[in-house]
Amino acid sequence: MPSTLPLLVALLVTLMTGCGSGSGTSTQEPQFTKEGVLSFLEHDTAEEIVQIDIEIADTTAERTQGLMYRQSLPADAGMLFIFDSPRPLSFWMKNTYIPLDIIFVGETKEIVSIAKNTTPLSESPIPSGADAMYVVEVNAGFCDTHGIQQGDSITFERTAPAG
Repeated sequence: MPSTLPLLVALLVTLMTGCGSGSGTSTQEPQFTKEGVLSFLEHDTAEEIVQIDIEIADTTAERTQGLMYRQSLPADAGMLFIFDSPRPLSFWMKNTYIPLDIIFVGETKEIVSIAKNTTPLSESPIPSGADAMYVVEVNAGFCDTHGIQQGDSITFERTAPAG
């Protein structure tokens, strides 16, 4: 019986920590939830460049969480941060595991700056460089792939909640 004690202890620890149980602990990776769609528009013609599905972060708690703790983001998706008023903004990549393009957008929905291919887990500030009221985070390389640049604009709409 004494030889089974370590096995019983290991089993008990596993059960207590919820290892492998999918128990919804705070360390579980957040999943993408579509809350709207966002289009990028070409600055001269206002023609749509590309449309993505978005999650919307418009509360302090949602903006603080952002895309932290995610291991992936769908290629045709992103997160839209909405602030109450335009002002200089600064983001960081703390607890963010995937490289991102961070797109700062002014009150008129024109892109004022883009930080491309940001460094995962970095605590270095990423400033907007101008007043911004919206920020769009997409996978790194998205802006280059689709030719999105400063001066282009965005438009977005919320979708009805599922269920």
